[in-house]
Amino acid sequence: MNWEEILQRFISPESKLWHIVTTHSRAVADLALAIVDAHPELHADREFVFQAAMIHDVGVVFTNAPDIECHGSLPYICHGHAGYEALEALGLHDLALVCLRHTGSGMTKDYVVANNLPLPPMDYLPISIEEKIVCYADKFFSKSRDLTEQKSFERALRSVSKYGDESRERFEEMDRLFRIPSII
Repeated sequence: MNWEEILQRFISPESKLWHIVTTHSRAVADLALAIVDAHPELHADREFVFQAAMIHDVGVVFTNAPDIECHGSLPYICHGHAGYEALEALGLHDLALVCLRHTGSGMTKDYVVANNLPLPPMDYLPISIEEKIVCYADKFFSKSRDLTEQKSFERALRSVSKYGDESRERFEEMDRLFRIPSII
């Protein structure tokens, strides 16, 4: 099952949400693939990175974020976990993990508990190199503003910093691994 078939199970291709998710995800995928191509020493699975980037936000459909055409019942912070559950139900474990672990630059169990987030208390940290690449690339694009405008590193860093110092430090570490001077 490819990314399009997966998304069509949850989002109508004729909807505004489809346009938002696929446009955002394509921008994320393009940057993620540029990272893969620029860093062959990482031995990332290029096809998996593409598929994961295209479906990492499938869980938004279950959230209440009307500004991006999402009319579900969950708080937006739950979109990664919701996407994880949806893809696990389809037997897509590795793709499900990308959904689960891409929020911020990942969140620790301690962060989830300390901030009383409506999520199961566990770590939501990207582990595989592919998860990290998608997580990192995602931080450079918005779903609520210009969908294809790439944020500056400083703006992306400010965005992840709202999840605490550890999140900022994880993002800075990803940047050391993945930066492409001509692009980021």
